[in-house]
Amino acid sequence: MTLEGKQLIGQQAVLSNGNAIHAVDPATGETLEPGYKAGSRAEVERACELAWTAFDTYRETGLEVRACFLETIAEEIESIGDDLIVRAMTESGLPRGRLEGERGRTCGQLRLFAQVVRNGEWLDVRLDPALPERQPMPRVDLRQRHIALGPVAVFGASNFPLAFSVAGGDTASALAAGCPVIVKAHAAHPGTSELVGRAIQRAVAKSELPEGVFSLLYGSGRELGQALVRDPRIKAVGFTGSRSGGTALMQTAQERPEPIPVYAEMSSINPVFLLPEALKTRGKELGNAFVGSLNMGAGQFCTNPGLVIAVKGEALDAFVAAASEAVKDSAAQTMLTPGIHDAYVQGVDGLLQSSTAREVARGATGESQNACQTGLFLTSAKDFMSDETLQAEVFGATSLVVECTDLDEVKHVAESLEGQLTATLQMDEDDLGAARLLLPVLERRAGRVMANGWPTGVEVCHAMVHGGPYPATSDSRTTSVGSAAIYRFLRPVCYQDLPQGLLPEALRDGNTAGVSRLIDGHRET
Repeated sequence: MTLEGKQLIGQQAVLSNGNAIHAVDPATGETLEPGYKAGSRAEVERACELAWTAFDTYRETGLEVRACFLETIAEEIESIGDDLIVRAMTESGLPRGRLEGERGRTCGQLRLFAQVVRNGEWLDVRLDPALPERQPMPRVDLRQRHIALGPVAVFGASNFPLAFSVAGGDTASALAAGCPVIVKAHAAHPGTSELVGRAIQRAVAKSELPEGVFSLLYGSGRELGQALVRDPRIKAVGFTGSRSGGTALMQTAQERPEPIPVYAEMSSINPVFLLPEALKTRGKELGNAFVGSLNMGAGQFCTNPGLVIAVKGEALDAFVAAASEAVKDSAAQTMLTPGIHDAYVQGVDGLLQSSTAREVARGATGESQNACQTGLFLTSAKDFMSDETLQAEVFGATSLVVECTDLDEVKHVAESLEGQLTATLQMDEDDLGAARLLLPVLERRAGRVMANGWPTGVEVCHAMVHGGPYPATSDSRTTSVGSAAIYRFLRPVCYQDLPQGLLPEALRDGNTAGVSRLIDGHRET
């Protein structure tokens, strides 16, 4: 499949005039063709115009039509075949197995949202029929449903070129809600983005939907992205990336005459708490498993275990010894981009130069360009709580062990943490009391609390929460993974005393739409 290096605006492929963006093979440093000339305000204007024109039509598409559209996107992505995997491998340095799994996840979540759309529960239909005889005041007829917010700007993520990018979770959930989507492709994988973008274009055409339902723009730096967020026709933003990038978009969105929500997933170090009995009975096993999680994807997961917290003593020493040996045996893996590698090296250098943390072990250096050398560091709870730089995320396969004097200090460390995506309890049955004391703190600090697992790996399902208090995300009330992600792009509307002919189908008497409804406080059967 030939790549053209063009913006995809509606059903058109447009050659822009800006400076060319080239992907770089992070393993070799080779510059990849074609170049993607950056778009301008003219391309933003056209994409937003088409999206706004499409909005009212698209948001009222039938549930079956919209569900089939999402399934068609998945089919079109799969039809690209090996070309997609090969290009993504070259642009990201990720191995084939990881990317084939990510493609499966991408298509799986599109099909999940198709099921969600068909089910209709997301409409949250509520009917309170008129009670004209009620005393002392009659009740008018009130009916509520959720509608789409409007066109959504989605920013592709560097670390998931498929599952959190052009057709990733933000795009899938926004399209499911009835929102047209304009994606700003990540500069690290423009070719992968074009392949997936053209798949969505084909799905729009096959589904006979308005062309403005989807556009894909390219731009270097923040200029195009900021212009997109400032456009008054954009009504929400989905973002996965750095804290600086997310907060910049949040500021832009709040400075608009009409502020809009930015759903940004940003920074998390995902603390792992090793409780005493678990540490005593299986410390070596935990050390090896921890490093396996730490090294997954060269540590380039937002759920990477960047912090380990435990009571000091022989049991923790055994864990650290086992983890250190595993770290030393760790092969260096290619990181996603030269920029990510540079940031990782700077983060590790910060720990090396710190007077409050000491190096415990380092992995192999590697021979390829942009290789990630695994690292393990150690500090005391007192130093950790007094040095806020130790809480900074090091995006890659390096973690920090925090030694505490007792369980009370473990709790104090937990209280000192910023918002997190995850918090993990490694515990045995005799640790239940200690875990019970920590749980209220962890609930306040994280979006997902787990026991006896590792945070890397996020299941796409109905119960998943991939969110958390700032700076893990910009809005702790939401999730960017799982079926509940659709609610980010919806808002409620109440209809009072409208005649049947004006009501949306889901609100009419008889429920011809066949969706779940709450009538006068009781679930309709």
